[in-house]
Amino acid sequence: MTTHDDVHTIDGDVFVSPRHLASTTGIGDPALAPLIDLGWHLHHDDLGNAYASSPDRKVRLGYLPEGEDDGLWRINAYREPFGPPVWGAYFSDRTPTEFVTAFTTALATAYQQGPDAYLARPASGSDEHDPFLAVVPLLKQGWEIDRPRWGVFAVQAPDKLAGLEFTTGDLDPEAELTTRDARWQLWAGKSIDRPVWYATASTDTPVALLTAVTQCVADPAPLPRWREDTFSYINGMAQLTPILPPGPPAPTPLDVQRALASRRPAALPAVSVPRWSTTSRPALPGPRR
Repeated sequence: MTTHDDVHTIDGDVFVSPRHLASTTGIGDPALAPLIDLGWHLHHDDLGNAYASSPDRKVRLGYLPEGEDDGLWRINAYREPFGPPVWGAYFSDRTPTEFVTAFTTALATAYQQGPDAYLARPASGSDEHDPFLAVVPLLKQGWEIDRPRWGVFAVQAPDKLAGLEFTTGDLDPEAELTTRDARWQLWAGKSIDRPVWYATASTDTPVALLTAVTQCVADPAPLPRWREDTFSYINGMAQLTPILPPGPPAPTPLDVQRALASRRPAALPAVSVPRWSTTSRPALPGPRR
Protein backbone atom coordinates (compact mmCIF):
# COMPACT_ATOMS: atom_id res chain seq x y z
CA MET A 1 0.00 0.00 0.00
CA THR A 2 1.32 3.44 -0.97
CA THR A 3 1.45 5.90 1.94
CA HIS A 4 1.34 9.68 1.77
CA ASP A 5 5.08 9.82 2.46
CA ASP A 6 5.73 7.37 -0.39
CA VAL A 7 3.91 9.63 -2.87
CA HIS A 8 6.59 12.29 -2.46
CA THR A 9 9.21 9.84 -3.83
CA ILE A 10 7.21 8.46 -6.76
CA ASP A 11 8.53 9.56 -10.15
CA GLY A 12 5.28 9.85 -12.04
CA ASP A 13 1.67 10.99 -11.92
CA VAL A 14 -0.05 7.76 -12.98
CA PHE A 15 0.28 4.08 -12.17
CA VAL A 16 0.38 1.73 -15.17
CA SER A 17 -1.13 -1.73 -14.83
CA PRO A 18 -0.25 -4.40 -15.78
CA ARG A 19 3.37 -3.44 -15.42
CA HIS A 20 4.51 -5.19 -18.59
CA LEU A 21 2.74 -2.38 -20.49
CA ALA A 22 4.55 0.45 -18.71
CA SER A 23 7.32 0.92 -21.33
CA THR A 24 10.69 2.52 -20.55
CA THR A 25 11.36 5.46 -18.26
CA GLY A 26 13.95 6.69 -20.73
CA ILE A 27 16.56 6.94 -17.97
CA GLY A 28 19.45 4.48 -17.80
CA ASP A 29 20.86 5.39 -14.39
CA PRO A 30 18.75 2.96 -12.29
CA ALA A 31 19.94 -0.05 -14.28
CA LEU A 32 23.55 1.11 -14.40
CA ALA A 33 23.73 1.88 -10.68
CA PRO A 34 24.10 -1.70 -9.33
CA LEU A 35 27.22 -2.19 -11.45
CA ILE A 36 28.73 1.25 -10.98
CA ASP A 37 28.35 0.80 -7.24
CA LEU A 38 30.70 -2.18 -7.52
CA GLY A 39 33.38 -0.04 -9.08
CA TRP A 40 32.74 -0.99 -12.72
CA HIS A 41 34.36 1.35 -15.21
CA LEU A 42 31.93 3.67 -17.01
CA HIS A 43 32.66 5.77 -20.07
CA HIS A 44 30.68 7.49 -22.81
CA ASP A 45 31.19 7.95 -26.51
CA ASP A 46 30.69 11.17 -28.46
CA LEU A 47 27.05 10.28 -29.20
CA GLY A 48 26.00 9.84 -25.59
CA ASN A 49 26.05 6.06 -25.41
CA ALA A 50 27.37 4.60 -22.14
CA TYR A 51 29.55 1.55 -21.62
CA ALA A 52 30.23 -0.26 -18.36
CA SER A 53 32.75 -3.04 -17.89
CA SER A 54 33.72 -5.13 -14.89
CA PRO A 55 37.19 -4.68 -13.36
CA ASP A 56 38.36 -7.95 -14.96
CA ARG A 57 36.78 -6.99 -18.33
CA LYS A 58 34.80 -10.25 -18.40
CA VAL A 59 31.35 -8.66 -18.29
CA ARG A 60 30.40 -5.69 -20.44
CA LEU A 61 27.28 -3.62 -20.78
CA GLY A 62 26.26 -1.11 -23.40
CA TYR A 63 23.49 1.46 -22.90
CA LEU A 64 22.91 2.67 -26.45
CA PRO A 65 20.22 5.35 -26.84
CA GLU A 66 22.03 6.46 -30.00
CA GLY A 67 22.62 2.96 -31.36
CA GLU A 68 21.95 1.81 -34.90
CA ASP A 69 18.88 -0.29 -34.02
CA ASP A 70 16.26 -0.66 -31.29
CA GLY A 71 18.69 -2.38 -28.92
CA LEU A 72 18.95 -0.06 -25.94
CA TRP A 73 20.75 -2.51 -23.64
CA ARG A 74 23.35 -5.13 -24.64
CA ILE A 75 25.04 -7.23 -21.95
CA ASN A 76 27.68 -9.89 -22.61
CA ALA A 77 29.84 -12.10 -20.42
CA TYR A 78 33.17 -13.68 -21.34
CA ARG A 79 35.39 -16.41 -20.02
CA GLU A 80 38.41 -14.48 -21.28
CA PRO A 81 38.47 -10.71 -21.84
CA PHE A 82 39.30 -11.08 -25.54
CA GLY A 83 37.42 -14.31 -26.25
CA PRO A 84 33.91 -14.81 -27.68
CA PRO A 85 30.91 -14.09 -25.44
CA VAL A 86 29.70 -16.97 -23.27
CA TRP A 87 26.23 -15.48 -23.05
CA GLY A 88 24.42 -12.34 -24.10
CA ALA A 89 21.22 -10.55 -23.11
CA TYR A 90 19.48 -7.81 -25.04
CA PHE A 91 16.65 -5.39 -24.13
CA SER A 92 14.89 -3.24 -26.71
CA ASP A 93 14.43 0.49 -26.30
CA ARG A 94 10.91 0.37 -24.82
CA THR A 95 11.50 -2.39 -22.28
CA PRO A 96 10.39 -1.20 -18.81
CA THR A 97 13.52 0.05 -17.08
CA GLU A 98 12.63 -1.83 -13.91
CA PHE A 99 13.05 -5.17 -15.74
CA VAL A 100 16.54 -4.23 -16.89
CA THR A 101 17.38 -3.06 -13.37
CA ALA A 102 16.28 -6.44 -12.00
CA PHE A 103 18.73 -8.10 -14.40
CA THR A 104 21.68 -5.82 -13.60
CA THR A 105 21.02 -6.09 -9.86
CA ALA A 106 21.14 -9.90 -10.09
CA LEU A 107 24.23 -9.62 -12.28
CA ALA A 108 25.95 -7.47 -9.66
CA THR A 109 25.21 -10.09 -7.02
CA ALA A 110 26.46 -12.90 -9.25
CA TYR A 111 29.62 -10.99 -10.13
CA GLN A 112 30.49 -10.60 -6.46
CA GLN A 113 30.14 -14.38 -6.08
CA GLY A 114 32.58 -15.02 -8.92
CA PRO A 115 32.66 -16.74 -12.34
CA ASP A 116 30.91 -19.84 -11.04
CA ALA A 117 27.85 -17.63 -10.55
CA TYR A 118 27.89 -15.15 -13.43
CA LEU A 119 28.95 -17.84 -15.93
CA ALA A 120 26.76 -20.62 -14.49
CA ARG A 121 25.24 -22.61 -17.35
CA PRO A 122 21.61 -23.68 -17.14
CA ALA A 123 21.20 -27.40 -16.40
CA SER A 124 17.91 -29.27 -16.59
CA GLY A 125 17.11 -31.06 -13.34
CA SER A 126 19.45 -28.91 -11.28
CA ASP A 127 18.13 -27.45 -8.05
CA GLU A 128 19.59 -24.01 -8.82
CA HIS A 129 20.14 -23.88 -12.57
CA ASP A 130 17.13 -25.58 -14.14
CA PRO A 131 15.74 -23.29 -16.89
CA PHE A 132 12.19 -23.99 -15.71
CA LEU A 133 12.91 -21.97 -12.57
CA ALA A 134 12.73 -18.80 -14.66
CA VAL A 135 9.17 -19.64 -15.70
CA VAL A 136 7.83 -20.37 -12.20
CA PRO A 137 7.24 -16.72 -11.11
CA LEU A 138 5.02 -16.16 -14.14
CA LEU A 139 3.03 -19.35 -13.64
CA LYS A 140 2.37 -18.34 -10.03
CA GLN A 141 0.71 -15.16 -11.33
CA GLY A 142 -1.63 -16.98 -13.67
CA TRP A 143 0.39 -17.01 -16.87
CA GLU A 144 -0.73 -19.91 -19.04
CA ILE A 145 1.37 -22.53 -20.79
CA ASP A 146 1.22 -22.31 -24.56
CA ARG A 147 2.62 -24.18 -27.55
CA PRO A 148 2.64 -21.53 -30.30
CA ARG A 149 4.67 -23.62 -32.75
CA TRP A 150 6.81 -26.71 -32.92
CA GLY A 151 9.96 -26.61 -30.79
CA VAL A 152 8.81 -23.69 -28.64
CA PHE A 153 7.61 -23.78 -25.04
CA ALA A 154 5.82 -20.59 -24.03
CA VAL A 155 3.77 -18.97 -21.31
CA GLN A 156 1.35 -16.11 -21.89
CA ALA A 157 0.06 -13.38 -19.59
CA PRO A 158 -3.60 -13.50 -18.54
CA ASP A 159 -4.36 -10.41 -20.66
CA LYS A 160 -2.66 -12.03 -23.69
CA LEU A 161 -0.46 -8.94 -24.03
CA ALA A 162 2.86 -10.46 -22.97
CA GLY A 163 4.65 -13.77 -23.32
CA LEU A 164 7.85 -15.68 -22.65
CA GLU A 165 9.19 -18.19 -25.15
CA PHE A 166 11.85 -20.85 -24.72
CA THR A 167 13.12 -22.43 -27.95
CA THR A 168 14.31 -26.02 -27.75
CA GLY A 169 16.91 -27.76 -29.93
CA ASP A 170 20.19 -26.52 -31.32
CA LEU A 171 20.62 -22.82 -32.09
CA ASP A 172 23.27 -20.80 -33.90
CA PRO A 173 25.41 -19.18 -31.14
CA GLU A 174 26.21 -16.15 -33.25
CA ALA A 175 22.59 -15.61 -34.25
CA GLU A 176 21.56 -15.76 -30.62
CA LEU A 177 23.80 -12.77 -29.89
CA THR A 178 22.87 -10.67 -32.92
CA THR A 179 19.23 -11.46 -33.73
CA ARG A 180 15.96 -12.34 -32.03
CA ASP A 181 16.61 -16.03 -32.75
CA ALA A 182 17.73 -16.64 -29.16
CA ARG A 183 16.92 -19.32 -26.61
CA TRP A 184 14.78 -16.95 -24.54
CA GLN A 185 12.48 -14.19 -25.68
CA LEU A 186 10.26 -12.06 -23.46
CA TRP A 187 7.89 -9.63 -25.10
CA ALA A 188 4.80 -7.44 -24.66
CA GLY A 189 2.19 -6.23 -27.10
CA LYS A 190 -0.50 -7.72 -29.30
CA SER A 191 1.86 -9.97 -31.23
CA ILE A 192 5.36 -11.39 -30.84
CA ASP A 193 5.93 -10.54 -34.50
CA ARG A 194 5.35 -6.83 -33.81
CA PRO A 195 6.01 -6.42 -30.08
CA VAL A 196 5.94 -3.16 -28.20
CA TRP A 197 9.14 -4.26 -26.51
CA TYR A 198 11.14 -7.45 -26.28
CA ALA A 199 14.16 -8.92 -24.54
CA THR A 200 16.28 -11.89 -25.54
CA ALA A 201 18.85 -14.06 -23.78
CA SER A 202 21.16 -16.67 -25.23
CA THR A 203 21.39 -20.33 -24.23
CA ASP A 204 24.01 -20.05 -21.50
CA THR A 205 22.58 -17.01 -19.71
CA PRO A 206 22.51 -17.90 -15.98
CA VAL A 207 19.06 -18.88 -14.74
CA ALA A 208 19.37 -16.62 -11.69
CA LEU A 209 19.57 -13.56 -13.93
CA LEU A 210 16.57 -14.65 -15.98
CA THR A 211 14.55 -15.43 -12.86
CA ALA A 212 15.24 -11.96 -11.47
CA VAL A 213 13.59 -10.50 -14.57
CA THR A 214 10.56 -12.80 -14.56
CA GLN A 215 10.03 -12.15 -10.86
CA CYS A 216 9.96 -8.43 -11.60
CA VAL A 217 7.58 -8.93 -14.53
CA ALA A 218 5.30 -11.12 -12.42
CA ASP A 219 5.03 -8.59 -9.60
CA PRO A 220 1.37 -7.47 -9.56
CA ALA A 221 2.20 -3.95 -8.34
CA PRO A 222 1.75 -1.25 -11.02
CA LEU A 223 4.61 0.95 -12.17
CA PRO A 224 4.63 4.76 -11.97
CA ARG A 225 4.94 6.82 -15.12
CA TRP A 226 4.28 10.38 -16.26
CA ARG A 227 1.07 10.52 -18.25
CA GLU A 228 2.54 12.88 -20.85
CA ASP A 229 5.33 10.36 -21.50
CA THR A 230 3.09 7.34 -22.01
CA PHE A 231 3.07 6.11 -25.57
CA SER A 232 0.02 5.74 -27.77
CA TYR A 233 0.06 1.95 -27.60
CA ILE A 234 -0.93 2.10 -23.93
CA ASN A 235 -4.35 3.52 -24.79
CA GLY A 236 -6.86 0.72 -24.75
CA MET A 237 -4.33 -1.79 -23.44
CA ALA A 238 -3.05 -0.67 -20.06
CA GLN A 239 -4.93 0.82 -17.13
CA LEU A 240 -3.77 4.25 -15.97
CA THR A 241 -4.60 5.21 -12.39
CA PRO A 242 -3.86 8.73 -11.15
CA ILE A 243 -1.36 8.97 -8.32
CA LEU A 244 -3.17 11.13 -5.78
CA PRO A 245 -1.29 14.01 -4.16
CA PRO A 246 -0.59 13.59 -0.48
CA GLY A 247 -3.30 14.67 1.96
CA PRO A 248 -2.74 16.56 5.19
CA PRO A 249 -0.73 14.63 7.78
CA ALA A 250 -2.56 12.98 10.65
CA PRO A 251 -2.69 15.22 13.73
CA THR A 252 -0.42 14.39 16.64
CA PRO A 253 -1.73 14.26 20.25
CA LEU A 254 -0.13 17.68 20.81
CA ASP A 255 -1.98 19.07 17.78
CA VAL A 256 -5.26 17.77 19.24
CA GLN A 257 -4.57 19.38 22.61
CA ARG A 258 -3.80 22.72 21.00
CA ALA A 259 -6.95 22.56 18.87
CA LEU A 260 -9.11 21.85 21.93
CA ALA A 261 -7.47 24.62 23.87
CA SER A 262 -8.18 27.13 21.11
CA ARG A 263 -11.91 26.29 21.25
CA ARG A 264 -12.39 26.86 24.99
CA PRO A 265 -14.29 30.11 25.93
CA ALA A 266 -12.23 32.84 27.48
CA ALA A 267 -12.34 33.04 31.31
CA LEU A 268 -14.78 35.64 32.71
CA PRO A 269 -13.18 38.60 34.52
CA ALA A 270 -13.38 38.50 38.33
CA VAL A 271 -16.31 40.49 39.83
CA SER A 272 -15.32 43.17 42.38
CA VAL A 273 -17.11 42.51 45.68
CA PRO A 274 -16.88 45.13 48.44
CA ARG A 275 -15.75 43.72 51.75
CA TRP A 276 -15.36 45.14 55.24
CA SER A 277 -11.87 46.05 56.16
CA THR A 278 -10.59 44.82 59.49
CA THR A 279 -8.35 47.85 59.80
CA SER A 280 -11.00 50.54 59.44
CA ARG A 281 -13.38 51.63 62.19
CA PRO A 282 -16.96 52.75 61.62
CA ALA A 283 -17.75 56.39 62.25
CA LEU A 284 -19.11 57.21 65.76
CA PRO A 285 -22.59 58.69 66.01
CA GLY A 286 -22.80 62.41 66.87
CA PRO A 287 -24.07 63.78 70.27
CA ARG A 288 -27.76 63.81 70.87
CA ARG A 289 -29.46 67.02 71.43
